[in-house]
Amino acid sequence: MNHDAAVLKAREISGSVLAPAAGKNDADGRFSTEAIKALGEAGLLGLLLPADLGGAGLGPRTFAVVTTVLAEADASVAMVYVMHILATASIATARPGAAMTPILREIAAGRHLSTLAFSETGSRSHFWAPLSRAQRNDEGVSITAQKSFVTSAGQAQSYVVSALAPEGTGPTDSTLYLVTAGTSGLSVAGTWDGLGLRANASAPVALYDCHVPPDFQLTDDGGGFPAMLNVVLPMFNLGTSAVALGLCRAAVSETTAHLKNAKFEHLGQSLGESLPTLRAQLATMQIDTDGLSARIDDLIDHLENPRETTMLRVLESKAAAGEVAIAVTSTAMRVCGGAAFSKQLSLERLFRDAHAGAVMAPTGDVLREFIGKSLLGLPLF
Repeated sequence: MNHDAAVLKAREISGSVLAPAAGKNDADGRFSTEAIKALGEAGLLGLLLPADLGGAGLGPRTFAVVTTVLAEADASVAMVYVMHILATASIATARPGAAMTPILREIAAGRHLSTLAFSETGSRSHFWAPLSRAQRNDEGVSITAQKSFVTSAGQAQSYVVSALAPEGTGPTDSTLYLVTAGTSGLSVAGTWDGLGLRANASAPVALYDCHVPPDFQLTDDGGGFPAMLNVVLPMFNLGTSAVALGLCRAAVSETTAHLKNAKFEHLGQSLGESLPTLRAQLATMQIDTDGLSARIDDLIDHLENPRETTMLRVLESKAAAGEVAIAVTSTAMRVCGGAAFSKQLSLERLFRDAHAGAVMAPTGDVLREFIGKSLLGLPLF
């Protein structure tokens, strides 16, 4: 499967599976198992895995475009996909002692959905600083933790879990482990009834004395933080930026259609023909959307060709994308007026999803703190 084939499959799934169900799944807060099944059968769950494991062997450019296409139809499914790809990357880059090949083959075959379980209530948006600590024993480690906002909670077949290393002395002395669904002591510890991204099952997950064998330890002791920074964060910020771009494109498309089709019948004109102020706001939406697209392309170039400014681009991308998505969807709500606010259009869902994406850790405030410190030559942590 090449880039074009992957994007085509994403478009087909978006049109036939995601778009028809997105509104009802949002209203019901229902996780789309149908979407995950379709993505798996299309080979998109193993998008970044190498061919020798059964994957497509594609890179960040294809990941970004596929995610954008999914988000245009349903941002909740797109976020589930992003978290799966990040978890898969964490599993694929596991230390030599980890026995991950069977699970990676299951992912490539479309039969295994994974996700991240990093955030904890006590450290909030500082997802890189778990409060929980792994306890070493003769058979590996045991983990007791309260994880918050775990995407695909209760739906994933595995969770990439962070915890302080048994002998860790600081908040960044963490280790990553893989905990499979059905592990004794693992449970979904609440429900998800969010304002936006309502269909991604982002619920708390509790681990109580969960046993993790040595071959399911993904990083060396204390190696969790570098993996979060170098493996997870760049692709997470790219993925969430792509979700924001999908929301913007959907908002522009629906606003354009509304301005063409809604009429001032007494004037014999459409809204777009009658009101230059609305045309100007639509133009601003398009400009901002294209600007975000260019920013994402620049980030992809930095990821494909790393250089001194790469981490700065990583940090900037999500901070900017969140603001653009909120601005574009907010303008769409105003331009489409009563049709948007009365939920005759899907713009209200896009508006809520944009706000939810912007507050996902690391938040814009945290990212700006990192950017400011970086520019001033101050330590980030």
